Amino acid sequence: MASEKDSRPIWVLPQPAGRKPRYTREQIAGAALTIADQEGFDAVTMKRIAAELGAATMTLYYYVRNKTDIVALMHDAILADVLISDAALRGGWRDAITAIARQTRQVLLAHPWSLASLNEAQFGPNAMRHFEQSLAAVAGSGRSAAARMELIAVVDDYVSGNALHAAESLARAKAAEQDPAIVTAMVEYGVAQLKTGDFPELGAIYAENMTAQDAERAEPPMTEAALTRQFERGLQALLDGLAAQNLPG
Repeated sequence: MASEKDSRPIWVLPQPAGRKPRYTREQIAGAALTIADQEGFDAVTMKRIAAELGAATMTLYYYVRNKTDIVALMHDAILADVLISDAALRGGWRDAITAIARQTRQVLLAHPWSLASLNEAQFGPNAMRHFEQSLAAVAGSGRSAAARMELIAVVDDYVSGNALHAAESLARAKAAEQDPAIVTAMVEYGVAQLKTGDFPELGAIYAENMTAQDAERAEPPMTEAALTRQFERGLQALLDGLAAQNLPG
């Protein structure tokens, strides 16, 4: 077992070989992701992962040194799912970066906790493969290296921000479905605030949306399909703007 003070990333350490039971890094990452998806990121501990694998906690330390290694494995496993096929990279830069954006958002929404919990993860081989794919996607855009990097950053920012807001909307919709009284109470509060006249812009939007509806009835919550359509419209508008200008570089 490597020293706790060893600061090298797990990727430079050889995978241990020895007597059974033997666990791969993929198995450990898979167990950690299952726990995070079902119980939240804070539930991911050495003890809990060992239990998921059916192993003793000390056995797990034979394969990973600490929580930092676990987080690195989880991050790399998620990015493995973000990777797209080589065929998807062979079209124009816009189609290629769109394919990456869609896949990235889909994976982030499958693991919504990752949007806030893996920011300090040590990058691994799949992070490098993902970045390599992003560079390959825009290689034929005719832009300078600096402009290509900025294009990737702009799209990444949009995807991560959209995924975060979509995850929040879906969580609120789920909570509302489980307790409709919450929705009723919040709508009543909101309508009362609008009647004060302190929120003229919000009031105008509300009145427009209620034109063809019963004013006492709440608007249905955003669905995953509606959020995806919104993402697609925004992504294409963003790419339209990027295609129409040369980023500095």
